[in-house]
Amino acid sequence: MRFSFAISFFFALSTILPAQNQSYTTVIEGFDWGAAVSKVIVPIDSTIQSLEGADFEVSVTRSTDCAEMNERWKNGERKVMYAYTSDAQGKRTEKGKFATLVLFVAPFEGIGSPMQYFANEKCPGNAWVDYNMRIIHKKSQRIWRNESYRMMPLVDQFDVSRKYIYKDGRRFAYADFKPTNKKGKSPLVIWLHGGGEGGNDPTVALMANRAANYAAPEIQAYFGGAYVLVPQCPGAWMHNTEGRITWGAEDDVYHKPLMALIKDYVKRHPNIDEDRIYLGGCFNGGYMTIKLMLEHPDYFAAGFPSALAYKSEYLSDAQIKTLSKQPIWFIHSEDDPVTPAATTVVPVYERLMKANAKNIHFSYFDHVVDITRVFGGENYHYNGHFSWIYSHTNNCFYDYDGQPVLVDEKPVSLMEWMAAQKREK
Repeated sequence: MRFSFAISFFFALSTILPAQNQSYTTVIEGFDWGAAVSKVIVPIDSTIQSLEGADFEVSVTRSTDCAEMNERWKNGERKVMYAYTSDAQGKRTEKGKFATLVLFVAPFEGIGSPMQYFANEKCPGNAWVDYNMRIIHKKSQRIWRNESYRMMPLVDQFDVSRKYIYKDGRRFAYADFKPTNKKGKSPLVIWLHGGGEGGNDPTVALMANRAANYAAPEIQAYFGGAYVLVPQCPGAWMHNTEGRITWGAEDDVYHKPLMALIKDYVKRHPNIDEDRIYLGGCFNGGYMTIKLMLEHPDYFAAGFPSALAYKSEYLSDAQIKTLSKQPIWFIHSEDDPVTPAATTVVPVYERLMKANAKNIHFSYFDHVVDITRVFGGENYHYNGHFSWIYSHTNNCFYDYDGQPVLVDEKPVSLMEWMAAQKREK
């Protein structure tokens, strides 16, 4: 319905608005490093005879009241890679009424991001910024300067309006994706965001580190279609009663209401296969993954924490024994500066192995690198904390000893392994 509205709206604009005041559609996609404006769609008419990327200029102004922004990324030009005729959603057509401009995106091009990380009390963590573009067709001097619509592929397939009230009006926001055209029961994949994605806007939890990818067709195919639940914590999953990070030293304030949300969601969706509920998360979410598996050892079919923030020193031998009986695949980078592996995942994994764990795996990377091979491949290093890149893109294949993880004697990826796990009764 909203797409048809956009088409009608654009047609109306092309007839009643001056050529210098046309509107455009912004396309935002999730990439390994975060959200980026990857395309812009503009209505065209017969005054534009050809579509070449070089015929367009795209300038950007980024602003926010969260904090002072880096001058380098406040204003700038976007490189247009190429252009093509399309429909209002950017789908290529032979004779379209719209032009889609494909923009250059990269982890080092801050001007391309509609989101930014802030380390202050006003905007703690990732937040959307005001992102305004001006598009000029140089030959016709036609100008588009007003955003009328915003598309976020994958994210738009989630319902981001959900709330769960757990105490005295306090609530979790959450996003959920439901598989379509599916008969019978479907598994549930739960993703718990990191410390920088808390708040009351689930689109941040979905886009800041590409968590929406669990709804992507290539991931869904492993499960034959799966529900995806992405709860959003008001603060940080590891907060204690005083709002401080615990690292497991003391109880957090969120694990009980979070589990209540999960059980409520499962109850309200009877087509969820309760024997195939999978739980994962990064940093704070990695901590909470382990916390819930400790508190509810018979509930989840498998866990997949990355950048684990649960310190080994705060896990008792009895808790290690509890975890050793559950399927878990850890993902971490040796150079993680936020959750040092030497105090978190490495000793936890080694203790689990000594406890005779049978289905525990650990993909341990030297660095978090450019898996696309576009920006340097193995030679391009992200911040070592970003090991969730490997889980979101299903690029985990090897165990701690460097050997492939096997299911029925066949090498598998993280998602293949996870889809094969079922809760033991």
